[in-house]
Amino acid sequence: MYTPAKTASYEGMVALAAQRAMAGRAPITGPADVRLTMLLPIPTSWSKKKQAAALAGQVYPTKKPDADNVVKAIFDGINGVVWVDDVQACDIAVRKRYAETPGVQVVVTEIQGALFAA
Repeated sequence: MYTPAKTASYEGMVALAAQRAMAGRAPITGPADVRLTMLLPIPTSWSKKKQAAALAGQVYPTKKPDADNVVKAIFDGINGVVWVDDVQACDIAVRKRYAETPGVQVVVTEIQGALFAA
């Protein structure tokens, strides 16, 4: 399957950040809970009042990027680093918000005590 160069570059950057975060720990082998928050830049063309409302969580980002595309790129980037494969993501929560500093926050935890088919 073809992956655009821009997407492949982003996935590589995600993998590098994941390696740093894992600090030598082995990938998760069981089911995983994922909390992902997309922090998007506030348009500078907006009024100060609307910018403040966006920072306060009163205005939601309903423009690109699409959440599902970001999730796929993040999941592909952390395969083999944070977990063995993204099929292990069993609980997923995704949020899009405005922030002064754009980025993506990702928290992956293994679901403890879960019984699963290997």
